[in-house]
Amino acid sequence: MIFDTDILIWIQRGNEKAAAMVDADTDRFISIITYMELLQKANNREQQAVIKDYLTQMDFTVLPLSENIGHRASIYVEEYALSHGISADDALIAATAIENNQSLVSGNNKHYKAIKDLHFKRFQV
Repeated sequence: MIFDTDILIWIQRGNEKAAAMVDADTDRFISIITYMELLQKANNREQQAVIKDYLTQMDFTVLPLSENIGHRASIYVEEYALSHGISADDALIAATAIENNQSLVSGNNKHYKAIKDLHFKRFQV
């Protein structure tokens, strides 16, 4: 399963439900976009180190971008940016899930619900 950025942010804030969801899954993936978003949101190098240590300890696999992911994401932006507010980041994360035959778990239902090929699992706080 691919975990969206919001799930990992909920864990950082102490949300036990989000942590339990990650703990329950043995195959943990994130997109390189999520990895970059997490590092970008850190306030300093120490927080970046904590994030990297957590991802390593929990055995997350960071999935890279590919030409197919980029192409698919550009189609999603064209189709859904105006109607559903999907951003380039969300389109890349959704495309990563689809291209890697993985489900995506996120609390961001609004942006992802329109993508028919996406196996989406909604997280509710």
